[in-house]
Amino acid sequence: MATRLVPRLLARCRFPPAGTAAVAAVSGGADSSALLVLAVEAGCAVTAVHVDHGLRSGSAAEAEVVGALARRLGAGFVARRASVAPGPNLEARARAARRSVLPEGAMTGHTADDQAETVVLNLLRGAGLDGLAGMRPGPTKPLLALRRADTVALCTGLGIQPLDDPTNTDLGLRRNRVRHEVLPLLDKVAERDVASVVARSARLLDDDARLLERLAADLDPTDVSALIVAPVPLARRALRRWLVEEMGPHPPDSATVERALTVARGVWRATEVGAGRRLARRHGRLRLEPSSAGER
Repeated sequence: MATRLVPRLLARCRFPPAGTAAVAAVSGGADSSALLVLAVEAGCAVTAVHVDHGLRSGSAAEAEVVGALARRLGAGFVARRASVAPGPNLEARARAARRSVLPEGAMTGHTADDQAETVVLNLLRGAGLDGLAGMRPGPTKPLLALRRADTVALCTGLGIQPLDDPTNTDLGLRRNRVRHEVLPLLDKVAERDVASVVARSARLLDDDARLLERLAADLDPTDVSALIVAPVPLARRALRRWLVEEMGPHPPDSATVERALTVARGVWRATEVGAGRRLARRHGRLRLEPSSAGER
């Protein structure tokens, strides 16, 4: 069964060309184990990286399981340890710790089910078009067209016993509530597989987002006269891109972008944009400067 399944799944994946050196983040679960299998089958020169967050007793032993699978498949293997910073939102902190020890461009085993969960979570946060487009498919997320059932079936067919992460059933984590409660309820209400519908909508919205990105690239976000006459969606996108470039990787929220537009229109002279900075209008241009008592 697995012999027939591999080429069918590969046809739906987006791995880099054969021979490309690639890093796969492998926790040992079904999705990441399938990622490693399929990356090897795609002809990539793969190194599996296991990241131990040290959050559970015995978690270090999971690296041995992943290392054994990598050796079985002829892939390289590296074990990393990531310290999770204290604070709220454990999932976000663990993700940040994991990213800090993974090389840029590392592949992850996110599937269409993960995509649907991400879109629902972003919707709950009030995200705009980019958030509702979810995770972008490509070489770093080659399995986004697969379902979780596909990765489980592949592991079963190859005799791979995936590791069971108990945090995946912890309903104290919002993603798990979406996975185990919200999406199953939506399936019942819609009388269909909602995850596939949401993932398809994300692909369509991503096409729209990419088009807007290309159009906004020609707009100077510091030129007040250009911003005022531009279509509002393009002005918002140009401002957001500029603020990210100037202030860091995290996009400003919609309220910040709207305040920036208000400054561009001349309603306010300046507004706070976070990170100790404010946006001011001077002589027909927008500029960022150190924050001070807000003048409007």
